Amino acid sequence: QVQLVESGGSLVQAGGSLRLSCVASGRTFSNYGMGWFRQVPGKEREFVAAINWSGRSTYYADSVKGRFTIARDNAKNTVVLQMNSLKPEDTAAYYCAAFIGDSSAHSYYESSKYDYWGQGTQVTVSS
Repeated sequence: QVQLVESGGSLVQAGGSLRLSCVASGRTFSNYGMGWFRQVPGKEREFVAAINWSGRSTYYADSVKGRFTIARDNAKNTVVLQMNSLKPEDTAAYYCAAFIGDSSAHSYYESSKYDYWGQGTQVTVSS
């Protein structure tokens, strides 16, 4: 089993920044592909960003490219999502997710690929 715990969500004004963290425990973190997704009530969960096991490959939704950065520290079992230039439409619950091993690029965008999920952290961006 893999446990994922997110933190860092908050209320922030438009144009501001937040840094989300996800700490993993339970298995060898460096074996996981990691992703961030977000969800607004009444809507489907949406891909935000992902990173492969080594950190050499990253993937972003078009809506966050140039504003968000995903990174990982395998020594600390942590993946972070740095969010800059936040917009009201970024308001959502943000979820950290993991799957074991590596995958083709397009799979990182699919929520069904991920085996483990955190409980989520709320990000609210006021206008």
